[in-house]
Amino acid sequence: MARFNRLATTGPGDFRDNDAMTDAGLIPTPNDCPLPRRRADFATFAEAIDYAARSEKGLNFHDARGSLEHVLPYMALREQALAHARRMVAAGIRPGDRVALIAETSPQFATLFCACVYAGAWPVPLPLPTSFGGKEGYLEQLGNQLASCDPVLLLYPEELASLIDVAAARQGCAAQGWDGFATREAPDCPLHDAAPDDICYLQYSSGSTRFPTGVAVTHRALLHNLYGHATMVDLGVDDRVVSWLPWYHDMGLVGCLLSPIANQASVDFLRTEHFARRPLAWLDLISRNKGYTLSYSPTFGYDICARRISSQSHVEDRFDLSRWRTAGNGADMIRPDVMQNFVNAFAAAGFKASAFTPSYGLAEATLAVTVMPPGEGIRVELVEEERLSGTPRDLSRPARYRAIVDCGVALPGMEIEVRSPHGQPRPDRQIGRVWCRGQSVMHSYFRNPEATAECLHDGWLDTGDMGYLVDGHLFIVGRAKDMIIINGKNHWPQDIEWAVEQLPGFNHGDIAAFSVELDSGEERPAVLVHCRVSDPDERLKLRQQIRDKVQAVTGVPCLVELVPPRTLPRTSSGKLSRAKAKRMYLSGELQPLDLRAAA
Repeated sequence: MARFNRLATTGPGDFRDNDAMTDAGLIPTPNDCPLPRRRADFATFAEAIDYAARSEKGLNFHDARGSLEHVLPYMALREQALAHARRMVAAGIRPGDRVALIAETSPQFATLFCACVYAGAWPVPLPLPTSFGGKEGYLEQLGNQLASCDPVLLLYPEELASLIDVAAARQGCAAQGWDGFATREAPDCPLHDAAPDDICYLQYSSGSTRFPTGVAVTHRALLHNLYGHATMVDLGVDDRVVSWLPWYHDMGLVGCLLSPIANQASVDFLRTEHFARRPLAWLDLISRNKGYTLSYSPTFGYDICARRISSQSHVEDRFDLSRWRTAGNGADMIRPDVMQNFVNAFAAAGFKASAFTPSYGLAEATLAVTVMPPGEGIRVELVEEERLSGTPRDLSRPARYRAIVDCGVALPGMEIEVRSPHGQPRPDRQIGRVWCRGQSVMHSYFRNPEATAECLHDGWLDTGDMGYLVDGHLFIVGRAKDMIIINGKNHWPQDIEWAVEQLPGFNHGDIAAFSVELDSGEERPAVLVHCRVSDPDERLKLRQQIRDKVQAVTGVPCLVELVPPRTLPRTSSGKLSRAKAKRMYLSGELQPLDLRAAA
């Protein structure tokens, strides 16, 4: 296995000591306090909130430039959540009712989510509008998810009123801005006493937009996963979390909001849209932390930062990343080349390659299934592409290899098996479908027994991902449904996409590969590529280069379409959505650039 280089560590400290963070007279919550650390060992999440409120720690919200604009200690979080819970009860909301919340990274969402927990209602985080898909695309997605969870109330930030009210009206759902909801009376009343096996919340996976399936997560499953993850990363008493991840995705919600509460850690937030505009503000926040930092991102977050700094110099003058001890990787396929580029860009600022902490998880298992042990960094195996796709080696062509990242070992109490198509466990280094079992596995898909029965069997969850095991370590090779099958031979779309990315001028996420059926009935790989070239002749030349590259990988001719930049669709977590790209292309919604003038 290959392993990245490592750098030395420095000592801990306290965030509060940094004057740069005391903007507008605000003082961030501290890293340490005398309250003994408990690693999510509570019966319910309400108990976790109660215990966190005994500390001085809490949530800290920063603007686009990283300036502190709101501090919410856990004590204040609890007080406001209890008041909101009484408002919900007074409004007729009962245990088991769903309350949809537009998941803006804000104190209001955090308190309303916790209020639902106290009231026994099920909070349902729903996405914010993004630049992908436009207004109607967002309304369609929101309408589908509202129809799926059937909430009694939809709460949202006031600035989105004109948009959210349309979605609520289409669905016949009551809706109110959360500032307006906060003016309602909050009379004293008894609140729900939850049991560990009660549903705590519903989580929509990032791809569940057209046919959404809400993952029902119990208190027991949530706390089991939060305990397991905190144990695996060895969460310390002075650790602090920094995050820009959206709260409508499991990594942002569970890993960076609910986990700090249940494990009594202070956390600093940038809004996702602010990170998109100023990604280096994320690293500025980490640099200001005088304690050890835990912060997580999909591959593209590290990629954006490495690219943004590439034209600058003297990173050591701006950043101090020496105390970033857990740089989590997850939510999509981990690219070792991108991770190495990040190390190259920020090693001078003290970033340690050993801080990288690959993981594997999914909303159906609450969050994490496997995590790499601390300090191991990124380890990879080079595997022949033919072995990954399960097809015989073509001896007439040179062998091609893909670097597969070690995603670590199972969380405490989690079991993993790799199985054949017939459900039989496979030995080490044999690729198959990844199954897992443990208390973190979801209760069900809400009101969807058919989908539940398809993936849950005797307590085991069929994740739908393909991978293999080596001495308990899990290696993920792709998603089964993304496999491209041409003339009986299997191809992983990421192998095609990564090959095209090697051509000059392309970024991570510029290419979407899938299969299409031609008029003749023949299957062929199709590749949609963001094109930033304006000259018609250069576009034709580029398309031919891509065709040649893909044929070298697949051995078959392919269909290549150049599309305008930023038009390939993303999931709510920012990942490329191949399935949606295919639908949009086949329906004509995604129009390729016209090359006829140059032909």
